[in-house]
Amino acid sequence: MSSKSQSSSVSGGLLVSATTPVSPSRSCTTLSVHLRWTGSSASCSALIDSGAEGCFMDETWAREHDIPLRQLRESTALFALDGSPLPRIQRETLPLTLTVSGNHSETISFLIFRSPFTPVVLGHPWLVCHNPSINWSSNSILSWNVSCHVKCLMSAIPPVSSVSSSQEEPGDLTGVPEEYHDLRTVFSRSRATSLPPHRSYDCSIDLLPGTTPPRGRLYSLSAPERKALEDYLSVALDAGTIVPSSSPAGAGFFFVNKKDGSLRPCIDYRGLNDITVKNRYPLPLMSSAFEILQGARFFTKLDLRNAYHLVRIREGDEWKTAFNTPLGHFEYRVLPFGLANAPAVFQALVNDVLRDMLNIFVFVYLDDILIFSPSLQIHVQHVRRVLQRLLENCLFVKAEKCTFHASSVTFLGSVISAEGIKMDPAKVQAVIDWSVPKSRVELQRFLGFANFYRRFIRNFGQVAAPLTALTSVKTCFKWSVSAQGAFDLLKNRFTSAPILVTPDVSRQFVVEVDASEVGVGAILSQRSLSDDKVHPCAYFSHRLSPSERNYDVGNRELLAIRLALGEWRQWLEGATVPFVVWTDHRNLEYIRSAKRLNARQARWALFFARFEFVISYRPGSKNTKPDALSRLFSSSVASTDPEGILPEGRVVGLTVWGIERQVKQALTHTPSPRACPRNLLFVPVPTRLAVLQWAHSAKLAGHPGVRGTLASIRQRFWWPTREHDTRRFVAACSVCAQTKSGNSPPAGRLRPLPIPSRPWSHIALDFVTGLPSSAGKTVILTVVDRFSKAAHFIPLAKLPSAKETAQIIIENVFRIHGLPSDVVSDRGPQFTSQFWREFFRLIGASVSLSSGFHPQSNGQAERANQTIGRILRSLSFRNPASWSEQLPWAEYAHNSLPSSATGLSPFQSSLGYQPPLFSSQFAESSSGFCPTLRAPEQLPWAEYAHNSLPSSATGLSPFQSSLGYQPPLFSSQFAESRSGFCPTLRAHLEEGQVCTLPL
Repeated sequence: MSSKSQSSSVSGGLLVSATTPVSPSRSCTTLSVHLRWTGSSASCSALIDSGAEGCFMDETWAREHDIPLRQLRESTALFALDGSPLPRIQRETLPLTLTVSGNHSETISFLIFRSPFTPVVLGHPWLVCHNPSINWSSNSILSWNVSCHVKCLMSAIPPVSSVSSSQEEPGDLTGVPEEYHDLRTVFSRSRATSLPPHRSYDCSIDLLPGTTPPRGRLYSLSAPERKALEDYLSVALDAGTIVPSSSPAGAGFFFVNKKDGSLRPCIDYRGLNDITVKNRYPLPLMSSAFEILQGARFFTKLDLRNAYHLVRIREGDEWKTAFNTPLGHFEYRVLPFGLANAPAVFQALVNDVLRDMLNIFVFVYLDDILIFSPSLQIHVQHVRRVLQRLLENCLFVKAEKCTFHASSVTFLGSVISAEGIKMDPAKVQAVIDWSVPKSRVELQRFLGFANFYRRFIRNFGQVAAPLTALTSVKTCFKWSVSAQGAFDLLKNRFTSAPILVTPDVSRQFVVEVDASEVGVGAILSQRSLSDDKVHPCAYFSHRLSPSERNYDVGNRELLAIRLALGEWRQWLEGATVPFVVWTDHRNLEYIRSAKRLNARQARWALFFARFEFVISYRPGSKNTKPDALSRLFSSSVASTDPEGILPEGRVVGLTVWGIERQVKQALTHTPSPRACPRNLLFVPVPTRLAVLQWAHSAKLAGHPGVRGTLASIRQRFWWPTREHDTRRFVAACSVCAQTKSGNSPPAGRLRPLPIPSRPWSHIALDFVTGLPSSAGKTVILTVVDRFSKAAHFIPLAKLPSAKETAQIIIENVFRIHGLPSDVVSDRGPQFTSQFWREFFRLIGASVSLSSGFHPQSNGQAERANQTIGRILRSLSFRNPASWSEQLPWAEYAHNSLPSSATGLSPFQSSLGYQPPLFSSQFAESSSGFCPTLRAPEQLPWAEYAHNSLPSSATGLSPFQSSLGYQPPLFSSQFAESRSGFCPTLRAHLEEGQVCTLPL
């Protein structure tokens, strides 16, 4: 509401009472007000003075804040209450925006004079104009004039007590003492979601020179997410916290699941944060509270509701917060979660609001407020003052998270009481709760953890001697009284000085994290100024839930970082020096710059935006401390899940052996049709999906293609749409879609190798490298029988030498299948060495090397590598580091699937039988062989396979032709040379000419 200049409100002069000197102890009614003018703003207290015939501003305060002034056309006389004249008023302010109680705004000019009491005086004309209802005991305005609801309160939130107390929604006051129920509005949920006023501490978003906010991706939403988006936009638009936008910027908007199953909106502001000038407003140090808490006996802890949404974005910067949704483009008017400067801006706001109380009886850390007093009577007064001040500034309290009138409280990781401040025992609980080791391995973990801190423990060797003795393999592991004493003494030393130090946010922190299959562990450390050594500040461990155990290794490591930063937020968020996070998972070094994140990672990324830190890689061998904490739960806490006798990775029979029983049970309700072959089981519709899953997704199946899946089904089952259903099922398999690559042939002309006459007479070798470490293995040696297509896959720790390779194939191939007559390999250093050639010369075998840069000339091994890679990706899809455990099953699956070259599985071609996938799959025959091995021609198995190979080789031609490759007519043999295969092929053309083609 606009108000005219007060210069002519009274003929002959103005009466003012505020010029009379007043002692600070005098009880007066003052309000917190906020003034805003072009380019600046300020907050101050205003005296309510019904004896003043105008609105006045102190001259000194106006000059200090550079308030714009102007000369009056005529000076105005001023008189005190006793009628004595005062210096005439010569100037007034330009129109300013005055906000009272955070919700009542108007434009007004103030007369300038010297006021010894308050910067601003609101006099009788202002009271008449707005007619506020004032609670004189609490210095608060209860309601305003009706006209104010049309003009002054139109763009603000509903005024304090503008509705009756019966209509006001106060929130849950169950835990709030009755002394504060008259201030119930400060606990309101609805008020906390309304648009706050502009203040001097609005969040500015200043960009680095030459940068513009990036435009993020548009996330697709599911039907429930779209409904949640509609609800969120409707509420936010009604509250005015967001508005439609035409901004060129646009961050990605998506939802993540809360623990209760509801959806939480998230915005990816990482791109904006990277180019934002950082606000270095300091967060308070808990160490600074030691002195100010002296003598305090009563404590109240307040938690602000919707903290960041209580701050406005600076006018003109709203466009930078724009975000994209499938329902439109919007921008924030309030501070959204995820902006880098949010903590600093909010700390500045609360500090300014409670400035006159800070470090006297109030300590503030972001949205946590601690009030402390020497007596209960004084404490009630202090709490009332804080609640009233928060209400006047549109800051609201979450009653359900507050603690009132307590003798001790937990605040920012410390326990505060009349005795002083001590560290929260929970910070070292991970070590205190370390259970007694039950095995030599568990004891070694504890001693490995202890060894790092041995330099801080006097006579560490003597103290730990009873424990060290138990680690010897020559000693029986028996826990003794002396071992228990040493164990307890070391744990006590870990959690007390001089090892454990108090965190200091002015110096750099080091966070060490690690994750195991059962838990995560972390240690917060700092380098001490006294001895220049790294000391722990706190320990942390967390047992993984069943769902968290399903995370892959990278996500478990990332979860460890998320939990550690959340546990120590009060220190790390306010650290003045960027801290370092050590992890043994190298890929996490790049997580903060990743372009695509899943919903869980994106939620964590928004949380990480509140911190300044660097993730660095450290090998697991040097990351033993958090590793030990992450494994505390391996045996000390019984799992709530049923545990089988065999590990999960070893159980393969339940799904496989039960499938036939499941089909037979279904047949009791559905008869078999006449078209079903006698030797096959008809599969009713309800069980067809289970059969398809068994034949394709079971561990022994290994996610084969359509041909392999059908081959398994055809051995025992039948239904009319078997082929069609199999193709659809394999095409829809999500694991295959994510783990398999294309299998298109390369450009070029193909020629098969000479056809072997028996199994394992001609073999092919190759290495698979670049695998993640799994039980210390990083390499696979592939050995393929070119006759039967059978293969052995041998896990190795590293690439072996020629001598080591020879020893490996002797132990794993030759002793089982006999010596070969020819070995095909690539030109690796193992296979081109003099030792390799001499070794095979002595056993009477030839060595054939593939042509340089043409791996397809060793196609048998290369194809086997592709197959084993596909199967391993399917079996270890959720945990790639477990591939070595899955390798035996992958080999079994490979050797069970029929070969396109022979029409038989490698088991059938080389051994003469097909191992069953369940116990009753085949009836025993007198010969011991599976009856399905009999080809229509009734040939012996070896002859049948041998005769199939040439037809398969010649069958390459029309197959390749259908893909656009015209094969030439080649001579029947490769030209032999001393070095292996001839590097050229001779193609016989129709005219009889010879064309030499390079390989």
